[in-house]
Amino acid sequence: MQELTALDGALLIDKPSGPTSHDVVDAIRRQFRIKKVGHCGTLDPNATGLLIIVLGRGTKLSEKLMGDDKVYEGTMKFGETTDSYDSDGELVASLPVPPITLAELNESATTFIGDQMQIPPMVSAIKKNGVPLYKLARKGIEVEREPRLIHIYNFRFTDYREPIGTFKLASTKGTYVRSIAHDLGQKLGCGAHLATLRRSVSGKFDVADATPLDTVLKLTTAELEKKVIPFFKLLAA
Repeated sequence: MQELTALDGALLIDKPSGPTSHDVVDAIRRQFRIKKVGHCGTLDPNATGLLIIVLGRGTKLSEKLMGDDKVYEGTMKFGETTDSYDSDGELVASLPVPPITLAELNESATTFIGDQMQIPPMVSAIKKNGVPLYKLARKGIEVEREPRLIHIYNFRFTDYREPIGTFKLASTKGTYVRSIAHDLGQKLGCGAHLATLRRSVSGKFDVADATPLDTVLKLTTAELEKKVIPFFKLLAA
């Protein structure tokens, strides 16, 4: 096996709102001229927070790191339903929000805790016959999606000021938090969508230890190397 270098490992990025996860991968690949760059778990463009970027031989561990549990924080807006289930989508329904307390909201949230089969939204990167679903959705085409088994460990609202609820959610990989927002809105009879989302934890890694993307792109290669989590440390994570 060829000797590992200081750029074989992972980088913890605090992703800003705007770029796709693939955009972040491309920016790092181009800036530092690294051939193999990948990410461990997609964040939607408007989502922020922890994005684990794997470099060089570190890409061999992407499946391992992608399988880790995640923790998210964010806000949901009640009374408005969108086609993408988040604030990026088109408004499809607007209804009055019923009087509801924080305690009542959390009572509804607890019904989502545990195992469940979740149908991915049409506006997603999942592929059907090789075509990403969001490309079909843009053409107004809706196709049947296979439900996926997910597990919600914890889902709790910490604040509610109509129509915005602030929440924290811990789940297994592959969970669409915007689908949870949509389903909760349907349960309450007024609709809802995910307004903001931030990933704070993935496995043993925390966004508190991540570096903002714009800061990373200003580093020299030597400075970048100091921020890379080595291959063998990832193996033990």
